[in-house]
Amino acid sequence: MTKKLIDMFIIGGGINGAGIARDAAGRGLSVILVEQNDLASATSSASSKLIHGGLRYLEYYQFSLVRKALIERELLLKSAPHIIWPTRFVIPHNQFQRPKWLIRLGLFLYDSLYLGKKLKSSRAVNLQTEAYGTDLKPGYKSGFVYSDCRVHDSRLVVLNAQDAAMHGAEIFTQTKFTSAKRVHNVWEISYQTADGKTHIVQAKTLVNAAGPWIEGINQDKLKLDVKGGTRLIAGSHIIVPKLFDGDQCYLFQNSDNRVVFAIPYEHKFTMVGTTDIPFEGDASQAKISPAETAYLCDVANQYFEKQIKPTDVKWSFTGVRALFDDDEKDAKAVTRDYRLDIQRDQKNPESAPLLTVYGGKITTFRHLGQQVCQRLRIFLPHMGLDWTRHAILPGGDIGGDGDIGTNGDMAAFVNKLAQKYSFLPAAYILRLATHYGSKTFDILADATQIEHLGTHLGADIYAAEVDYVVDHEWVTCTDDFIWRRTRLGLHIDAKIVKTLDAYIAAYKNAKAS
Repeated sequence: MTKKLIDMFIIGGGINGAGIARDAAGRGLSVILVEQNDLASATSSASSKLIHGGLRYLEYYQFSLVRKALIERELLLKSAPHIIWPTRFVIPHNQFQRPKWLIRLGLFLYDSLYLGKKLKSSRAVNLQTEAYGTDLKPGYKSGFVYSDCRVHDSRLVVLNAQDAAMHGAEIFTQTKFTSAKRVHNVWEISYQTADGKTHIVQAKTLVNAAGPWIEGINQDKLKLDVKGGTRLIAGSHIIVPKLFDGDQCYLFQNSDNRVVFAIPYEHKFTMVGTTDIPFEGDASQAKISPAETAYLCDVANQYFEKQIKPTDVKWSFTGVRALFDDDEKDAKAVTRDYRLDIQRDQKNPESAPLLTVYGGKITTFRHLGQQVCQRLRIFLPHMGLDWTRHAILPGGDIGGDGDIGTNGDMAAFVNKLAQKYSFLPAAYILRLATHYGSKTFDILADATQIEHLGTHLGADIYAAEVDYVVDHEWVTCTDDFIWRRTRLGLHIDAKIVKTLDAYIAAYKNAKAS
């Protein structure tokens, strides 16, 4: 029996895998992506939630990476203004840390490495007279402020998967990659879907974008001795009750020369992180240690008037980053740039290629996806041209003046929703807008009263939204919905979780029957 032949098979449903699938499918390639759990279920939902150039990377002379990331920051802001938000970052100055002239020079470089930016430039601030200093200890009298962006990281992954699917890619979650071997100059690949069925497909190219699991796949499942290597680094964050007012973020310089962010989170909370700890073992079992929790609390306590302790932590998460091993001894100095390695059978120059993705950061995923396709063009000469640079992600078409990457457009969009659905609470409309963008209209449709949204499942959750994420966003269980498609898990109780469990199971069963 003839097996289905596709252009590209991708292992891994994190930001890199989803971004590659989107780019490839948009070029007209036939693509299958498999993810063993949920989309963004590992590292890509455990980031610092930032789209940024990486100010601290300047200390390690990674100017090329910072410039590339700054360019991508501007492009991504335009492509998904509903889930990426311009934000001011405050650096309180401490006389025992980096001198002012060095910070000022770094910020000047940061502003200058990409002159096409639309975000506000950096400046000095007086923390005694400006609101930025209100919640800080009185010892911090001056500092600096600069611009970057916050992002709903796991939703960014889902939007890329959605766009890939809209261009014809097949996206399978809860699906295990089981094996692959080269047969007649193509890959013969086996994978097992959630229903337990095994499928076999042939692919002209194989992409390993499995993050912390790439080495295991190459060595254990493919039985290949692939050059390159990963350095596993665990980064943890804690979520605590809100430490400051305002929508600004803070970048703190710690005495160990690390930087720690304090970021507004879900209106009522503050996220503090991250750590950089060498990691060994199963990345799916990674979790924050008591020492890391104490460390992050201590850093926050050095700066904020409101003090916290480990028992104040409402939630924490840990992501294992599979960085390219550049032999740096210090974990925080390991490059965050990516490396792409292509391997072929040395005995057969016509053999199908394996491309392995090492490292990378969420800000540069689009560029990475584009580079992957460019590297594989020699094997897939029928692919289309580069296209993602100015493309809009699903839900991002919220503006009407051609300049969608501004706060004004988001405010106008929310106002438009509020006028059309005036019967809905403002907080609910804002939540939907900042998760789904223009797709909010698909959820709310022609509703003229709140009862039209279907069963009320608790809090501000209605059947219309849950149906949408199951139908269009690969949600298979409550955790997918409340922790990755949204962050409602911080706001709801066990009773609502149980209600959601029952509703999602019933809805899925009804669809399957």
